[in-house]
Amino acid sequence: MDTIYLKNVLPEIFLTKENTGSEIWRQEVCFSKGQTVLLKAVSGAGKSSLCSFIYGCRRDFSGSVCFDGQDILSLKQADWERVRRVSLSIVFQDLRLFPELTAFENVEVKNCLTGFRTDNWIRDCFLQVGLGDKTEEKAGKLSFGQQQRVALIRALCQPFDFILLDEPVSHLDDENNRICSRLLTGEARRQGAGVLVTSIGYEPEMTYDKVFRL
Repeated sequence: MDTIYLKNVLPEIFLTKENTGSEIWRQEVCFSKGQTVLLKAVSGAGKSSLCSFIYGCRRDFSGSVCFDGQDILSLKQADWERVRRVSLSIVFQDLRLFPELTAFENVEVKNCLTGFRTDNWIRDCFLQVGLGDKTEEKAGKLSFGQQQRVALIRALCQPFDFILLDEPVSHLDDENNRICSRLLTGEARRQGAGVLVTSIGYEPEMTYDKVFRL
């Protein structure tokens, strides 16, 4: 996948708004593979909705979202399985970890589906982000900031053309932000991938090619 194209997209809940004041909603916007894009928003502006639209979790929007010119509403279940396995990764704002599984098992579940990483690579990532002693801890017992780091490692356990990051560092201190940002930047560069980040004021320390106000 080389492009994600939005044309006149608007969440159904905003349909009665005459002017959203957005550089995304009701606009024509193209995200290209290899670009790092920041979507700045206030709470309630629809950033999580946008990520869910692109990832195919929700369809309650008007307009069109296209992958390489193909409207995503035309994709079948098998198409989505392929897209989410090899082209599109995501870190949801609410993370969606399994609280009863350990931190390592949460990552392993994803990696068993993709076979993309070795156990040594995963454990090295836990060390890099300061969670080397938390691999066997139940995810539900970790702080939210620790869970964010687990979710990021999990999202990197697959090939991707684009990765969607919905407020991925909101609960990290500056040092852990820098560490996770380096890990993410390095992997995106290796895969030549596009990065889409949403933020309400605290974002990964990365160089952004484009910044949009949502």
